[in-house]
Amino acid sequence: MTADPSPTSSRAFVSLIGAGPGDPGLLTLKGAQALRGADVVLFDYLANPELLRHCPGAETIYVGKKGFSEYISQEAINALLVAKALEGGGKRVARLKGGDVFVFGRGGEEAEACAEAGVPFEIVPGVTSAIAAPAYAGIPVTHRELARSFAVLTGNTKEGSAQYEKLSGVDTLMLLMGVRNLEGISAELIAAGRSPGTPAATIQWGTTERQRVATGTLETIAERVREAGLEAPAVTVVGEVVRLRETLRWFEAPGSTEPRGPLAGRTVAVTRTREGNSALSGLLRERGARVLEVPLIRFAQTGDEAALHARLRDLGGVAWLLLTSNQAVTALFEHLERLGRDARHLAGVRIAAVGPSTARSLAERGVRADFVPSIPGARHLAAELPTQPGAATLHLTSQAAEGELQRGLEARGLRYERAELYRTEAAELDEEARAELRGADVVTLASGSAARHLAALAGTDFNVAAMGPQTAVAARAAGFSRVTVAREATLEALAEAAGMLAAERADGN
Repeated sequence: MTADPSPTSSRAFVSLIGAGPGDPGLLTLKGAQALRGADVVLFDYLANPELLRHCPGAETIYVGKKGFSEYISQEAINALLVAKALEGGGKRVARLKGGDVFVFGRGGEEAEACAEAGVPFEIVPGVTSAIAAPAYAGIPVTHRELARSFAVLTGNTKEGSAQYEKLSGVDTLMLLMGVRNLEGISAELIAAGRSPGTPAATIQWGTTERQRVATGTLETIAERVREAGLEAPAVTVVGEVVRLRETLRWFEAPGSTEPRGPLAGRTVAVTRTREGNSALSGLLRERGARVLEVPLIRFAQTGDEAALHARLRDLGGVAWLLLTSNQAVTALFEHLERLGRDARHLAGVRIAAVGPSTARSLAERGVRADFVPSIPGARHLAAELPTQPGAATLHLTSQAAEGELQRGLEARGLRYERAELYRTEAAELDEEARAELRGADVVTLASGSAARHLAALAGTDFNVAAMGPQTAVAARAAGFSRVTVAREATLEALAEAAGMLAAERADGN
């Protein structure tokens, strides 16, 4: 049972989305699209929480399960899924599930619950850890000379007997949820006819910067896993293809079982005051870092929607509409929809985006930015906007926007007007989040506002990498004393500075 998943639809709809194995880059394009259109997101323990950046305005509900303990029962999840979809005349609900929806994810049960309640739904398949974790460990699950078949099994004894004797002709076995029972499973496989010397490998947190691997044979793998201290979530591979790992290893550092890169084994906290800063996380992961994303603000509705809507209805006389964040783009189109308008309403106005990320957000909605400055930032937008003195500009932003853009435009003789499109409020960090943050080797700051928010929320006892001298000045003014400045104000340079700072800390300097 399916329906059009367009974000403009107001009736109840559920997207059951496979979140992939852990690397946020392995979420499918369709999965990201469904998240962007969601009003409510239910996510579990194995769904990387960084994926929630695709739906900054949605209500998010944690329904995670970990090991053999359940935060919430499956029956309760099914009921909540349906209730949220039917709430308030109908909402778009995204159910974000680790791996693939239908590979031991109980997605079938959740789909059945939607069908029984008459709620339209779609299935968005995800990359299963059964395939992805071995791939990141350098183990192909099939190979023309070694393995022409594979099976994916649950190692959870609560799911019932695996009847291993029926798998005697399958070349490669992948066991999910089997770490606690690995010794017993290995014994049963040997009893069912598998050779004790069959190569085996267990991959914990596969595809992520926390990935670790233990190898052995079917007879020894349980002991090797205990020695390495591996726990769930993990995938165990049994078969001759495990021998290829020594040749095909690519994700891990040479001579190590951990990911490669100058930041391997290091935790870097990325403070976010804007959705776009998540691009930094990808650069850090490429360098092997474990990334901890720390949202410092949250978005709320404008305090005067009537005034905003009155301004948006009549854009006559405005030469340039200025958008300085991804959230501004999202909020603009939300308000246009409430007014019964769409992108055509903007046809008579030129639109400037503060940087390429904001421009991409516009492009996703079918609108091409008329101008993007050569270097992202309000100062460069004010200096480079191609217009003549006297032209009217309308800045759609939050109540907390700084005055740099206004000062720069007015210095050029341009007329500046600001409309409150949304509000930004300080986020809250619970004790668990604070503890994780305190454990970070480096904290990145991409703006002066990030420095001030972090100081207010968590103090200043951190090793800080600042993006450019202006941010560094703001960080020191906020009370941070251990500050390393990126060589230039780019995300690449900030990632480089984080690596240098982590290396200095490792050396004890």
